[in-house]
Amino acid sequence: MSHHAELIEKFEEYTDNHEKFTEKGNKAAGTRARKALSEITKLAKNQRKAIQEVKNNA
Repeated sequence: MSHHAELIEKFEEYTDNHEKFTEKGNKAAGTRARKALSEITKLAKNQRKAIQEVKNNA
């Protein structure tokens, strides 16, 4: 799976869980939303490095 696809998947996971947390008060969904945000941060940093490497090597 590409970095871009992973980011999109995690963001969709985040939005789904955030909605469950805010609309239904599901506390476990809040935890899952925070976890997804953490994973998005890691994926975004890795994607940024990959883009920078391609730019520098071009």
